[in-house]
Amino acid sequence: MGRVASRRRADHVVAVVAFDGVQLLDVTGPAEVLTTANGFGARYAVRVVSPSGADVRTSSGVRIGVDGALESLPARLGTVVVPGRHDWRRAVADQDLLALVTELTRRSARVTSVCAGAFVLAQTGVLDGRRAATHWRLAAQLAAAYPRVRVEPDPVFVRDGHVVTSAGVTAGIDLALSLVEADHGAGLARDVARELVVFMARPGGQSQFSARLAPREAAHPVLRLVMDAVVADPAAPHSLESLARDAGVSARHLSRLFRRETGTTLGHYLESIRLEAAQALLEAGNNPVERVAEESGFGSAETMRRVFQHTLGVAPTTYRARFRTTTTTTTTTAAAVTRAAVPGHLVS
Repeated sequence: MGRVASRRRADHVVAVVAFDGVQLLDVTGPAEVLTTANGFGARYAVRVVSPSGADVRTSSGVRIGVDGALESLPARLGTVVVPGRHDWRRAVADQDLLALVTELTRRSARVTSVCAGAFVLAQTGVLDGRRAATHWRLAAQLAAAYPRVRVEPDPVFVRDGHVVTSAGVTAGIDLALSLVEADHGAGLARDVARELVVFMARPGGQSQFSARLAPREAAHPVLRLVMDAVVADPAAPHSLESLARDAGVSARHLSRLFRRETGTTLGHYLESIRLEAAQALLEAGNNPVERVAEESGFGSAETMRRVFQHTLGVAPTTYRARFRTTTTTTTTTAAAVTRAAVPGHLVS
């Protein structure tokens, strides 16, 4: 009896908040990751709670049974997970929900949110002065509604002290995998990812969406031409001058056009495409890092390493260990990877 009680005290209690209109995957994604981790030696006690203790109906219409209200939880918690709903304004106007989240964050050693759950945390003041992420479509709204929050629109998740906020919907799975890794190491988190047939946790700094999609969104025909040329062959010796010449415009005009239409520079876009090409090559093959750097356009392994560390916070070798697939093909090229990723791209 004493040993059973001791085990229960040793559990890391995770309170997942549920309420009417909550996005189903915001709740079930993290819960599935954490409970799956228990099969590999973790000790998460996942408890789903609602403001009233009653079951809830999610945004998809699926009902979720909850374990109770605040009173069903211990005085101290390991982690709280705050999901979101499509209409975040209704969530932040729900005083019962805010009261529940306020008390849960006070009791928890670690506070997290998924997608629009960041709005609920912001409304309670937890995110004041902190960096935070949310769904990319909502980032501007979060920044406007809560100017004290330092919103980062691109990352999959952002960690600021004991508070971790994630991007939209499936990013809650990445968030939960990162929590498992922080608690139990990369090996156990990798086992969970394999079991769930998902990638090992994407580094928090990884973009929510691919830079390779940008050409299809570019409005200006010159930009589409230039960006498609980069995507088609990241390893080519692209430069501002050569791309401008091929597009039939001056380098100065192309530079201005790129910044005006995209908010970034051509050099940054080129680096992003080469980074994604290198990621794909590392995931899919066994080629040495030096060859991956050459085929993705970085030229040297050291240059590629610096970009990986600055953007993703991990070295290329670490990225490969986390993300590699079971494929053993070694002949994949960066151009083939990007062509496969972007149907209907233009080839000059």
